[in-house]
Amino acid sequence: MAREHKEPLFHIVKRMNMGGTSKVAIRIVSILIGLIIGAIFVVALSPTSHNFFGFFGSMVSGISSTPRRLWLFLLEGSLLLGVSIALVPAFKMKFWNLGGNGQILVGCLATCAVMFYLGGKLPDPALWPIMLVASVLAGAIWALIPALFKAFFKTNESLFTLMLNYIAAILIGYFISLWYPTGTGSMSPLPHGALPTLGNTPFGKYFLPTIIFFIVAIAIYFYLRFSKHGYELSVVGESENTARYIGINVKVVTIRTMILSGALCGLVGFILSGAVHQMMSVNMDSNMGFTGIMVAWLSHFNPAVMILIAYFVTFVTRGMSQVNTDFGFTDEKLSSVISGIIFFLLIASEFFVSYRIVWRADIQKVMDKIAYPFVKACDSTDSLIKTIKVKLTTKKQPAKKEAE
Repeated sequence: MAREHKEPLFHIVKRMNMGGTSKVAIRIVSILIGLIIGAIFVVALSPTSHNFFGFFGSMVSGISSTPRRLWLFLLEGSLLLGVSIALVPAFKMKFWNLGGNGQILVGCLATCAVMFYLGGKLPDPALWPIMLVASVLAGAIWALIPALFKAFFKTNESLFTLMLNYIAAILIGYFISLWYPTGTGSMSPLPHGALPTLGNTPFGKYFLPTIIFFIVAIAIYFYLRFSKHGYELSVVGESENTARYIGINVKVVTIRTMILSGALCGLVGFILSGAVHQMMSVNMDSNMGFTGIMVAWLSHFNPAVMILIAYFVTFVTRGMSQVNTDFGFTDEKLSSVISGIIFFLLIASEFFVSYRIVWRADIQKVMDKIAYPFVKACDSTDSLIKTIKVKLTTKKQPAKKEAE
């Protein structure tokens, strides 16, 4: 006997015309679930404190309990925003630029090279534009290399840009040892070329990156949405064949877009070395190039949404660092795990934004509303096509006889 066919437990159905409010609600719920799971883990494993609601208080105090923490929150969020914005043009073109870290590092290297070799020989105000041009140019050249190979030789841009990250780190290490041959492999802050502070607070230097990258985010938003170049890179991302058909030079667009992406990463390096640290190190990028990929993807490459996500990621990172201290953990492994859970659930929520699960009891209703009308329409179309074929055949037969 044949086995009785059983319906599956559930079906995955694509959502149609879901409202923006519902999408936001799904993402907020996923974040809340992640925070609750994090609180449970932290309270259960904490050697000192067992206050469930204290977890949320520590998260908030990690960014707002002192003016310095608030300024650091703004600084790190704006830097992450800058990296994410830099990756967006390449990603919209479907050029998977994984080299953000390397492009930031060469920007730091170019900035420090100007400060090291020209510092003291020129006044600081004269150094600032040279530092800016050098860092932006270095980042653009570092991104241009894989763009040329992709445009002319169809190389894999993901591997190419990823490998350039390691080369950039090696270059940083080489120049540190060149400039400080008797040192310990680290670099002291350079005495000349530091960017000016804004305001009278001791943390005024942290305000400059916030202003710069907010302006950059607005500029890139208009560039992608309203400019001819933004339209061209979007078309290339959708289909290179279509772009060629309508007269777009794919090679030029690829090279031009990657130069822009690398230049913006170089700008982040300029801020890091010129304004924040006045030095460079192998770990100066803090893996922002990879975190920026998550921010860009979650925002669906929308620079306006990216501002919120960049600062949320920074809030979780700095908040979990404070939780780690308040709850008596001696290392940061647990805080990294909790941050990963929160980010994972936020990423997973995108599935429920695009799809929904229909359980077995609801399948028949879905079939009645969607599947059966579709099948009937197909049957009607099929019968109509057969009727047309029959009529065409009968009309052609007399013509053949007359010809004979």
